Amino acid sequence: EKTLEYAARSFKRAGFRDVVFLGDHGSYQKNEIAVAARLNREWQAQGTRVHAIEEYYRATQTAYVEMLKRRGYSPEEIGSHAGLADTALTLALAPELVRTAPLASAGKAAAAQGVYGDPRRATAELGQLGVDIIIAQTVEAIRKATRRQ
Repeated sequence: EKTLEYAARSFKRAGFRDVVFLGDHGSYQKNEIAVAARLNREWQAQGTRVHAIEEYYRATQTAYVEMLKRRGYSPEEIGSHAGLADTALTLALAPELVRTAPLASAGKAAAAQGVYGDPRRATAELGQLGVDIIIAQTVEAIRKATRRQ
C-alpha cells in the first residue's frame, strides 16, 4: 500500500489530476481500493482523485473466461494461474515469455509447478480476443471514473 500511495503522491506532485491503479492480480485489489479511498479523503478539496479500476482485473476473470467457455474450453483448462487464459494472453502480448516447444510436447502440468489449468491449447489469437475485451472494459471504466461532473 505504501508503494501505491507514494506513487500516487508523486503523480499528484507532477500535476496529475487523476491517478489510476490497474492491478493484474486478485490478491491486491483490496489494497488498491483502500489506498484510493484514503487518498481521496485526504485530497477531497484539492482536485486530485485516485481510481482503483477493478474492471481491469475483473475482465480477465469474467468476460474473458466466459468467452473462452463459449468457445468450448472447460474451466479446468482455462485455469486460474498459468493455464490456457493466462498463457494465451501472454502469447498475444509477449510471446517470447512462453516456451512454446515444451508447451506443445509436455503433458498436463501440475499445481506443484505453479500451473492451475492446462495451457497446451493456448494461442495468441485467443489471447488477443482477451486483450480486446480487457481493453474495452478498462477504457470504459477509466472514462467513467475520470469524468468530471
